[in-house]
Amino acid sequence: MHGDDDIFFIDENLGWYVNGLGQIFKTYNGGELWTEVYKQPGTFFRCIGFVDSLNGYVGNIGTDYFPGVTDTIPLYQTKDGGKSWHPVSYSGPYIKGICAIDILKIPFINSGLLDYKIQIVAAGRVGAPAGIIKSIDGGNSFQSMEMNANCSFILDVKFFNANEGIICAASNDDLEKTNALILMTKDGGKTWQNKYQSKRNYELTWKCAFPSRNTGYVTIQSYNPDSLINLRYIAKTTDGGETWNEILLNNDFSCREFGVGFVTDNYGWVGGMSNSYETIKKKKNWR
Repeated sequence: MHGDDDIFFIDENLGWYVNGLGQIFKTYNGGELWTEVYKQPGTFFRCIGFVDSLNGYVGNIGTDYFPGVTDTIPLYQTKDGGKSWHPVSYSGPYIKGICAIDILKIPFINSGLLDYKIQIVAAGRVGAPAGIIKSIDGGNSFQSMEMNANCSFILDVKFFNANEGIICAASNDDLEKTNALILMTKDGGKTWQNKYQSKRNYELTWKCAFPSRNTGYVTIQSYNPDSLINLRYIAKTTDGGETWNEILLNNDFSCREFGVGFVTDNYGWVGGMSNSYETIKKKKNWR
C-alpha cells in the first residue's frame, strides 16, 4: 500500500501530507492546492508532525515489510518547513520503523513566566518490532526504547502530559493470534500497563482520538478471513484511558477501520476502507 498515509495542519491554512512513495506535499491555503516539497524514493513516509511552521518530524516505516522500501532511518527532522530533511540521532536501541508521531507542549514556570517544554514521541511499527523514540527537550536530544515485551505493533501514540499517555498496539506479530491492544503509561513511558485487549484474533488497533481529556476513541481493525465474523467495533474510554468499552460500529465484513476524529465527546467520524461513518447526534449509533 503506497497511498496517502498522514496529514498534519499547524493552523487552518498551513499543512503537510506524506505517502509511501517518499513524497512530502505542502499547502498554504487549507488544502486547495498541494505542492510537492520533498521526494526520497525508497522511503515510506508513514507519519508527520510539526512543532511550528518550520520545525517538524516525519517517520519512515522502515525495511522488510513493504516492497521497495530501502531506507533504514526511522525518523527525520526539518528546520525549514519541509524543504530539507535530516536523520534524527538518538541514544538507545535501534528502532526499525515509525508509524505515529505525537508532539506535546507542556506548560512550566520559567523565571516567573508561563513557558512551554516541547515533547516529541515517535512510535512504531506495523509489522513489528515495537519501539519508541522520545525527546523531552524540544528535539535537542532523543532516547529510544524497545517495546517488544509489551506489544508487537505500535500504530498510534498520544500523550496527555509529561507522564500520562497511551499507545494503540497489537498483542502479537502473528496475525492469526493477535488482539487489539491499548497500553497506558503514568511515568513518561518507563513502564506500561495493559488497559484493553480484545478477545478476538486477527485484530489490531489503528488510530486514536481524544476530543477531551477523559473521552477517547480507538479504531479496531479486523483481518479475520471468515465472512461470518462481520461485526466491527471501536473502543471508547470516558475516564481518560483507565478503562475501555467496545462500541459496535457495524456488521459489515468489508469494513476495515482506519482514521478517527471527534469534535466533541459524542460527535465524530470513523474512516473505513469501504465506507466512512458518522455518529448520529444525541444517539448511540452510527450512519
